[in-house]
Amino acid sequence: MKIVVHDTASAMEDLLRRPVALRADALRDMLRPIEDVLAPVLGEMDTVRTHQTGSGFRIDRDDPRQQAALQEMRDADVWGRMESCLAAAGERLSGEAPGVGRAETVHVVLTLGNPDDDHLTVRSAGFFGMGGFPGAILLTMWPTATSLAKIGYAAAHELHHNVRYANVEWNPATVTVGEHVVAEGLAEAFVRELAGEEAMGPWSTGLSGARRDEAYAKITAAVDVAGMPNLPAYVFGDGSARDLGYEPVGLPDFAGYAVGLRIVDAHLTASGLTAAGSVALPVREILANAGVPTAA
Repeated sequence: MKIVVHDTASAMEDLLRRPVALRADALRDMLRPIEDVLAPVLGEMDTVRTHQTGSGFRIDRDDPRQQAALQEMRDADVWGRMESCLAAAGERLSGEAPGVGRAETVHVVLTLGNPDDDHLTVRSAGFFGMGGFPGAILLTMWPTATSLAKIGYAAAHELHHNVRYANVEWNPATVTVGEHVVAEGLAEAFVRELAGEEAMGPWSTGLSGARRDEAYAKITAAVDVAGMPNLPAYVFGDGSARDLGYEPVGLPDFAGYAVGLRIVDAHLTASGLTAAGSVALPVREILANAGVPTAA
């Protein structure tokens, strides 16, 4: 598996020097490695629109914060640290799950985010990613203390998803709440195996005590709920569900990540496996090991 971290720092600096009217085409060029992977699966797509609706940086105006943010990311060696974390993650997955499928090449694109987007900067502490399509990882970031420290590990989290979904089917009509929360729990446990608890994202560690117990009860009762429109409320919580136009179900932010990690930890204890070694396991096997009942 070859991992290519694209030099989007230079691409974005070039884009921001262009007149506003020419920036959309430059953005399309920067996102083309992702489009080339996704288009055969999703069909024709407007990457500029996807960027704009996905917390990406504004291209319709000049904003001095953008250049300053890029420089801060360069100074922190964000792209170099992503390469290092991904190399270590790839080696761990190859060593502990040697026979599983994986994309021949994984293209990794990091784009600057929108500092005025609350989902990115408030709920997500400045960073998040998408890695569920084998061959492509897209990360969005605005520099914060947390995102600068953990963006490389977020890339490793997404690489775990990338390998999982080269082996486990994600059908939008049939995918379940259980699959999604288990995938997030596995990816966060994998980051912990790589670099310790301090490397984990805020999504899986922000819920504890009685609130996590309540979320666990609600989500484990819904593990068989199927269909992508039904997942965000259980995985991302009420705030994100409302933002995305879905009905809330009474859960705090990123409840599915914390519950997913609890399920995965129970599976790891029961099975003696690692998160890396569990990357391609069927969700029902993981839920069964964790003692979570599912429909027959």
